Amino acid sequence: MKIYHNNRCSKSRQCLSLLINSNVEVIDYIKNPLTFDELSALISKIGIQPAELIRTNEAIWKEKFKGKKMSNKEYISAMIEYPKLMERPIVETAEKALVCRPPELALELL
Repeated sequence: MKIYHNNRCSKSRQCLSLLINSNVEVIDYIKNPLTFDELSALISKIGIQPAELIRTNEAIWKEKFKGKKMSNKEYISAMIEYPKLMERPIVETAEKALVCRPPELALELL
């Protein structure tokens, strides 16, 4: 099991605390951004469109992207360049992945 984690996010910290006794790999995607292929695969595993993983209230989104028509590739590229744009936390197992908002959704994967 993996958690894509941002330590500055309270929901991400809450989710991690729920999984603390599980065998979970913590991935700090802010310090170590995902590759295009990794993020594409993760989005597919969640079962959503790339636009649905964007945090549209982030200042960087409003400054650089708001109101622009973007392709799926452009959304993914934006999240790679600016990892803060990626919704969090995401918990992934071999079978599926979930955006765990609320954090208790992670318990469905245990």
